[in-house]
Amino acid sequence: MGRIAAPYGVKGWFKIQTFSETIDALADYAQWYVGRDGRWQVYTVAEAKVHVKILVAQLSGVDGRDAALALKGCEIAVARDTLPQAPEGEYYWSDLTGLEVTNLRGEPFGSIAQILEAGAHDVLVVRGEREHLIPFVGQIVREVDLTARTVIVDWELDY
Repeated sequence: MGRIAAPYGVKGWFKIQTFSETIDALADYAQWYVGRDGRWQVYTVAEAKVHVKILVAQLSGVDGRDAALALKGCEIAVARDTLPQAPEGEYYWSDLTGLEVTNLRGEPFGSIAQILEAGAHDVLVVRGEREHLIPFVGQIVREVDLTARTVIVDWELDY
């Protein structure tokens, strides 16, 4: 849901680059998973607030600028079961990652490796025999079936 961008002050606070729709969404969670390379540690949020269009936070046990600097670049996640249910037709990126993508003719593209935020719309990064960048918009993404773990797109293999 975010990334620790830089220390903020000298008391262990840091700036957060958020990946959620609103800057302060992470402030709603009492515990954050902080880590890199798949190694996560759970922290209790001591305080989090918006300061001049950026989220700043302090975690319990992270005292001082050096401790905050050591976490720079770490990703921030929350437990999946603490997130609200996504509205109809909307999806959490984590739910889309790994889904198999085919086009309307059933031709396989591969699986969704990641999703990029690209301004006007998100972009699916699909890896198979080669990498495809597919806009995540209604005219192109025709069906998402989380149960079957598939996505059907109106897109051609040679695009």
